[in-house]
Amino acid sequence: MKKFVFVIKIFLLLFFITIIAVLGLYVYAFITPKFIINTSDNITYYDKYGNNIFENSEENNYVKLENISDNVKNAVISVEDKNFYTHNGFDFLRILKAMFVNITSGEIKQGASTISQQYVKNLYLTFDKTWKRKMEEAFLTIELETHYDKDEILEGYLNTIDFGAGNYGIKNASKYYFNKEPKDLTIEEATILVGIPRSPNYYNPITHFEEAKKRQKEVLMSMYKSKLITLDEVDEIYNRELNFYGKYDKQELSSIYYYKDAVLNEMSNIKEIPSSMLDIDGLKIYTNLDIDVQKSLENNISKEMDKSSLQVASIVVKPETGQIVALVGGKDYSKSQFNRATSSKRQVGSTIKPFLYYAALENGFTPSSTFLSERTTFNLGENTYSPKNANNVYANKNISLLSAIAYSDNIYAMKTHLFLGTDILSNMIKRVKIKTEVKENASSALGTSEINIIDYSNGFITLANEGKHEDAHIIEKITDNNGNILYEYKYQNEYLLNEKYVYILNNLLSATYDYSLVSYTSPTLVSISNLIDSKYAVKSGSTATDYWTIGYNKDYLVMVWAGNDDNSNVKTSDSKITKKIWANTITNIKDNSKKWYDIPPGITIDTIDPISGEEKINGYVCYYEKGTEPSYNYLEFYDKISK
Repeated sequence: MKKFVFVIKIFLLLFFITIIAVLGLYVYAFITPKFIINTSDNITYYDKYGNNIFENSEENNYVKLENISDNVKNAVISVEDKNFYTHNGFDFLRILKAMFVNITSGEIKQGASTISQQYVKNLYLTFDKTWKRKMEEAFLTIELETHYDKDEILEGYLNTIDFGAGNYGIKNASKYYFNKEPKDLTIEEATILVGIPRSPNYYNPITHFEEAKKRQKEVLMSMYKSKLITLDEVDEIYNRELNFYGKYDKQELSSIYYYKDAVLNEMSNIKEIPSSMLDIDGLKIYTNLDIDVQKSLENNISKEMDKSSLQVASIVVKPETGQIVALVGGKDYSKSQFNRATSSKRQVGSTIKPFLYYAALENGFTPSSTFLSERTTFNLGENTYSPKNANNVYANKNISLLSAIAYSDNIYAMKTHLFLGTDILSNMIKRVKIKTEVKENASSALGTSEINIIDYSNGFITLANEGKHEDAHIIEKITDNNGNILYEYKYQNEYLLNEKYVYILNNLLSATYDYSLVSYTSPTLVSISNLIDSKYAVKSGSTATDYWTIGYNKDYLVMVWAGNDDNSNVKTSDSKITKKIWANTITNIKDNSKKWYDIPPGITIDTIDPISGEEKINGYVCYYEKGTEPSYNYLEFYDKISK
């Protein structure tokens, strides 16, 4: 009995301590300064020329509560927070109920966040899930409830919530999905929209209609339980026809939203930026976006992928600065907001070979260095490895490094990889600032590593910039609305590679589309040689699940990937897609000078037989470090030419 009384006393003590602590927090929140919550339009994005990117599409999007249909307000309160007007920021009974349901079911079936809590989360620029963040959000919820009335909170919430397809706020959603003002939404339209925020991609009614309708039924049933509509009205409203609009009226580029998402993704990793909009008086983000290049990239993707089911990711970078001037993270933002440029890692295939061959050049190889190209099984100790060339085509004789690059010969690559040591490629990848680890195994030479396209671009920036490196980046500068600089990209101009070997490699990579090299097989990009109007270093790559094309000159680097999100196999009929997107994009950039690199000191020219690599009069022109060109008697060679 004494133990029971003791336990009761301890419980009551803890209960009163908790009550006093909560009351203390509310009192403290009351005496703290009132923060500004109308921040839905408080981030301004600028392109590389200082133009407001969304000036014509996102202005005046904050809408007052009285201009929002009661259908929206009733629906969102019913399904998200039925006790919104009676609690003080936290619905403790709902929290206990959700805990009970989730524990008994063994899975997360119910959430207990109130509208106030969700609104506070919307005011953050990052999505950390630390205990510190949760505590910050809890206290800000108390501050929100202390300084603002319920209508003001509901108004702010409806203006910041994510309705999918790049639409934040009820006005954007109303215009995009139904081409209406929020005050004109019918109950069937409102209940569709209100269902979206639980999972903006999954409940997008244009791309996932059946799922959106199931969610609408849940919203309607919550309204019925709140006695706002009858059970008969639930069915009648559910069966009404919906006419979707699904267009961005003023913003002609839908892919611009992939770029915007990439901006926010990069910003979330910048330590100088406060995590919450409540800590700053707005933001001005100066990006490297070039609208003309973005438009060209989007148009080329639309044209080439019109009849393909594949997805796509592509970026355009200025190698000298590392500035990402265009970015596409998928085929259609309105149908999929998953940004494959920032969030996806894919096998890179033969596009990894330039880094292997740079290492080879640095270790004594020349364009004339040969290996036997034939069907080969490699003995790797306890295991064997039998890579194949495309279509099982082999020279069955020695071929030069020039030919190995032009034809993307896998046997040559494997022999080079094993000859140098499997650690060389892994170290080279680190050296050119690619953050993803490439394992020290045999298959790495054929691109079995999965790398994100932006991360991968760091290596190609170094090759395209003659051995100098700048990090790939989207954001140039961030200020607050008063012009105070919060962040500015710091240029490094760091030398990582030898300019001579980079020059030799870049010239070898221009052989991949050279029609004159058609022999026992064809260069890998000869099918688009008619689309290429000047000299580029370019490499394609493919796996069972991926297609890549990556190419550059000193002005621009363009990288294109295509594949299926579920990693299912790609079709041979789609093999030219990335190649055409690459060619049509890079050749049509207005300020692409299309000038090739200047020959660095210490480089000489020789002409060779492209297959054997031996010296040949009127042969293929290759570049060598002085003293490594094929040996021959210069006077004798001159005499031959004279005759």
